[in-house]
Amino acid sequence: MKNRYITEMGMGTDVHGRDNTVAAERAVFDAIHHSSLHFFPHLGKTAKDMQIDLMIGVPDPDSVDKERVAGVLPYGMVTVTVRKGGLEIPTEDGDAIVIANAGIVVYIFE
Repeated sequence: MKNRYITEMGMGTDVHGRDNTVAAERAVFDAIHHSSLHFFPHLGKTAKDMQIDLMIGVPDPDSVDKERVAGVLPYGMVTVTVRKGGLEIPTEDGDAIVIANAGIVVYIFE
């Protein structure tokens, strides 16, 4: 049986360069660095047993390197889904600030 244990959210930006992958990596980093998981021993599991659904929202989904973004997560079996979302804020000099959103859902099979 697949049980959901954690849902985390994060936001990341690339202020110069319009790099949707960089913004997505930062969103994942933001999401996971506000928690510490202590329930694995109680379940007879380890962090490697996690099944992680990683959802990313960015202005240009096709430009995201899914492997790089998944690499931000230190443990678990990661499935990455990238969809249109986030935000692109134009700047006066023709550049743009890219904002990405990350949703991370952690499951454990029992």
